[in-house]
Amino acid sequence: MAAPGGGRARRRRAAPRTAPSGRAAAAMAVCARLCGVGPARGCRRRGAAREQRRGGAGDSEPDTDPEEAGGGGATEDEEAAERIEGGRSASHPAEAGPAGRAPLSLLELPPELLVQIFGSLPGTDLPSLARVCTTFRRILRTDTIWRRRCREEYGVCENLRKLEITGVSCRDVYAKRINPRVKSGRFMKILPDYEHMEYRDVYTCLLHRYRHILGLWQPDIGPYGGLLNVVVDGLFIIGWMYLPPHDPHVDDPMRFKPLFRIHLMERKCATVECMYGHKGPHNGHIQIVKKDEFSTKCNQTDHHRMSGGRQEEFRTWLREEWGRTLEDIFHEHMQELILMKFIYTSQYDNCLTYRRIYLPPSSPDDLIKPGLFKGTYGSHGLEIVMLSFHGKKAKGTKITGDPNIPAGQQTVEIDLAHPLQLPDIENLRDFSELSRIVLEVQEQVRREEQEQEHRQEEEDRSQQAASHPAAKPLGGEGAEGEETAAGAEGTTQDKAPASQPFVLPMGVISRNEDYPRTCRICFYGTGLIAGHGFTSPERTPGVFVLFDDDRFGFIWLELKSFSLYSRIKVSFQNAEAPSREAFDEMLKNIQSLAT
Repeated sequence: MAAPGGGRARRRRAAPRTAPSGRAAAAMAVCARLCGVGPARGCRRRGAAREQRRGGAGDSEPDTDPEEAGGGGATEDEEAAERIEGGRSASHPAEAGPAGRAPLSLLELPPELLVQIFGSLPGTDLPSLARVCTTFRRILRTDTIWRRRCREEYGVCENLRKLEITGVSCRDVYAKRINPRVKSGRFMKILPDYEHMEYRDVYTCLLHRYRHILGLWQPDIGPYGGLLNVVVDGLFIIGWMYLPPHDPHVDDPMRFKPLFRIHLMERKCATVECMYGHKGPHNGHIQIVKKDEFSTKCNQTDHHRMSGGRQEEFRTWLREEWGRTLEDIFHEHMQELILMKFIYTSQYDNCLTYRRIYLPPSSPDDLIKPGLFKGTYGSHGLEIVMLSFHGKKAKGTKITGDPNIPAGQQTVEIDLAHPLQLPDIENLRDFSELSRIVLEVQEQVRREEQEQEHRQEEEDRSQQAASHPAAKPLGGEGAEGEETAAGAEGTTQDKAPASQPFVLPMGVISRNEDYPRTCRICFYGTGLIAGHGFTSPERTPGVFVLFDDDRFGFIWLELKSFSLYSRIKVSFQNAEAPSREAFDEMLKNIQSLAT
């Protein structure tokens, strides 16, 4: 029997508590009031003493030290709490009152109701709730609570018990999502042991532990880049590499293949497996390098090799990457580019570093919804471009690239303040007529930029001299000129028809002849061109053509080439930028890395 005042002494020795925040704070505050914990502690003790004199017995004891909790699950609960960040200590509950009256304590509620209440709290707050008392700890071992957290926070819909019972359904899930080449005879040998697995282990050892790698990423593969989407897929975390459709079918859906997966083969032990190659999953490793960056490593690279040697590997890669054989590609320069890409990318099959990217934020004033598009780039094939809007400018940033313009560079820039009025369909076929119109706008833009620089210099001088006799008229005239130009541009845009005929001028090369024959509006823009190895880069004039909400094009005047872009219609999760500033910083970072 403890000495008098022992409980109070333990409470004095306890570490100071910190209160949860947000929705969890409100829920915990309600729990505290119902338990009798808080400012009215003296009333609680007096009430408990009265109930004890009446012969009432509590159904739970305060839990102050882990050693006093009893039962074999205390250590497991502490381990689970350590795996979840944000685990915080909680206050001690009171003993429950007798039956036959309205419950004054949360401990008097039915266990099934407590399961519902606890299941509505964020998973990161459940470890601190388990420290309250033995009753809460026992209830939090209910797997229904953790199953709900897995479903609501990470979208896990599979039932562990049903997966074990229905072998055929489980085989279908595994074969379709994870390893299409798996043989039915080997299936049960590599299937995780779901029978002895709990949702608490799935949450703490898998989902919560690897939550930082969920979302969109760009692999560091030199100039080629890429697009990786890490998602929770059933009871797995899978990294899917998204690939453009085969050239030149820009409107076809994206292709994707798994690069790695993480799952629980045993309780409390997450397994990382590399999915590269054609011999099935094998041992891999994931390291979170720093915020918004992680790396993967394959520990069994022999699984990537094929029995036919590099020649068989190249032919297999060519069929998957381009959908054809080398004999089908007659252009010698294109053959060189393909062989160069295979040699370069095959060096990264054992170790890769990924950097987080965000989808561009949208605004009601945007011309179309920003996002990811796939576009044609001549002999380089199809590449992925991110379209984003920045005031009077729109930018197209490469997510995948090539030896000329690497991933991360800004491939096109659209000047939304300078729409173009295309000539009639007959004159539009004349390349010289389109070139004349674009070059006139280019000269106008150049003059406006010079005037802007001149005004800025005059304003700087006037501020330094503390007098504005010459700066004011110039600024006024400039402002008036800008308003007039803006008004004219606005009028031009307002007068633009909902759709107008469109055809490419004679001599302009297009990889895809199946482009739309009507467009909404056109704008002046510039495109980035460079030599091999990103040498001598320069921005050249061009025409941005908006066809509809999901397609646009760009005419490269100097190259006499046309690129057609089509929206990637995939719902990517965990890809939204936390703020506009975070997105702009991400763009700047990937461009600096590419440079």
